Amino acid sequence: MNDLVDKAISIRTGEELEAQKVLDFLKAHLPELQGEIEIKQYPSGFSNLTYFVKVGNREMVLRRPPFGKKAKTAHDMGREYKILSALKPVFPYCPEPLVYTEDESVLGAPFYVMEKISGIILRRDLPADLSFDVNAARALSENLIKTQYQLHSVDYEKAGLGDFGKPAGYVKRQVEGWSGRYRDARTPDAPDFEKVMEWLNDKMPGESGLVGIIHNDFKFDNTVLNPTNPTEIIGVLDWEMATLGDPLMDLGSSLGYWVEKDDPPYMQLIRQMPTNLDGMLTRKEQFDLYTKLMNISSDYFDFYYSFGLFRLAVIAQQIYYRFYHGQTKDPRFAQLIQPIKALEATALNVIAKSDL
Repeated sequence: MNDLVDKAISIRTGEELEAQKVLDFLKAHLPELQGEIEIKQYPSGFSNLTYFVKVGNREMVLRRPPFGKKAKTAHDMGREYKILSALKPVFPYCPEPLVYTEDESVLGAPFYVMEKISGIILRRDLPADLSFDVNAARALSENLIKTQYQLHSVDYEKAGLGDFGKPAGYVKRQVEGWSGRYRDARTPDAPDFEKVMEWLNDKMPGESGLVGIIHNDFKFDNTVLNPTNPTEIIGVLDWEMATLGDPLMDLGSSLGYWVEKDDPPYMQLIRQMPTNLDGMLTRKEQFDLYTKLMNISSDYFDFYYSFGLFRLAVIAQQIYYRFYHGQTKDPRFAQLIQPIKALEATALNVIAKSDL
């Protein structure tokens, strides 16, 4: 199973780190480190940059903002480090944070280093050497929901994260905020999403009364699986968007990524993870399992799922906007207009059939 463990690759041009500076910094703060340094990069993701750092036999991960951005990046890195430090004792799936600095003389930006969790990370399709039968696929998808429920059940006050967000009015703020962001980032070739935004505004539920630590990007490729038991989740990564809020909105954001095997071809094309395997829970089964674990009832599945689709489209549109206006030449971004159109078509289909 070692061949299935997620591996870093060579560093993209323009995103290199000065190895000696990193080594000097690490040895100053972690004096037990011995040996030469090796740095590689994890290739996926569109936001903060993630590097594999090995000193001697010690394996770590370094996170820093993208090159060229200055505005809120220090805040982002500090928040990630703060939540990992506070959560690790009560939510063991977090990586162990090791050191954080805002000193830009080291790498030109704030960054932090954490322990590496070695395991399997699922991408679009299963690796050739990994397979799940129907029962294993079901168990894994159930474990994903159970882990998300565990996160939402953490006593955030006791963990020292009571000031980590503003949960009051969270649903309304999210709908209005993401609508504004979409309108600001819309390009002439993008769908207008106005019907979806109007429906979300009209159908949003009242305050659920639930408040928890929410990840805001909780999905398979942000989790780490046990190489010896791949249905077991042993780590949760990428905490840059975590905050306090309504857990049902976090679940809705996760459902937006979930492409089922019977979804139409235009959704299959944008599938990012193997959620289409025989045995995987459907979106509605995930929602029902979650509400059962939380001991609540909700008739707003259509709203939360549609919100997840819309939010994902906004994120893609914001990235595509940068490409459209020549702010980045990353060829991956050129293709994002098609997923944005597919997400609108899917949301409109949900709305057309909804009883809300």
